[in-house]
Amino acid sequence: MKKSTLDNISVFLAELIGTGLLVLLGCMGCVSGLGHTPSHFELCINFGLIVMIIVQVFGCVSGSHLNPAVTAGAWVYELVSTKMALAYVAAQCIGGFMGYGILKLLTPAAVFDDAKGAGFCVTQPNAAITNMQALGIEFVATMVLILVCCGVWDPRNAKHHDSVALKFGFTVGALAVAAGPYTGASMNPARSLGPVLWNGDYNAHWIYWVGPLSAAFLTAFAYKAVFRREAPVEQLNHELAALNTDKSNA
Repeated sequence: MKKSTLDNISVFLAELIGTGLLVLLGCMGCVSGLGHTPSHFELCINFGLIVMIIVQVFGCVSGSHLNPAVTAGAWVYELVSTKMALAYVAAQCIGGFMGYGILKLLTPAAVFDDAKGAGFCVTQPNAAITNMQALGIEFVATMVLILVCCGVWDPRNAKHHDSVALKFGFTVGALAVAAGPYTGASMNPARSLGPVLWNGDYNAHWIYWVGPLSAAFLTAFAYKAVFRREAPVEQLNHELAALNTDKSNA
């Protein structure tokens, strides 16, 4: 059934607000100038739990992609049209920009002034690794994320969606623990774009687009070609429909 204009607007708003909350609350958890300096593990769990909350709220509306890379994978999987995929990405990028802007309004300016490097909450490769190594880390981390998405989207998994929010939350948290010291474990161009636009330092920013998006397209194509199968009931329905078609044409 074709979605109405109101449905499409609600999907756009869900992605905009969801990605805005991801950047707002995720980066808020990185603030260290208010009497507490969060550890690396705290930062990772914070982002993971925030993803869990947002998926729980907006998953039924838009699928809570919150990430152009996830939308790219969904497009390959034919879950969204090209037009809707572009709308998703636009909403995510605008949401990331707005989320960081709201954080700046709610946080003392000293937190941003004292930030080292490219700016507060700006994802950049660790100085000890090369750009190509950073690209590889973002590719691998996003690949794992998209594999989880593809597994959840697999028709055979349709009856096991009751804990999707937890699955994605823990996935993001675990990947952040592993890849965070290397690149900040963005895995999400919209999450990286918001802080960069506000701080104006685009050094190595291309990594956070090329790595996640290339991983999303390649991983989703590979999973779809090699692993994806129709659920038994759906396969039977397809066979019955084909049989009925053959009979009507006889």
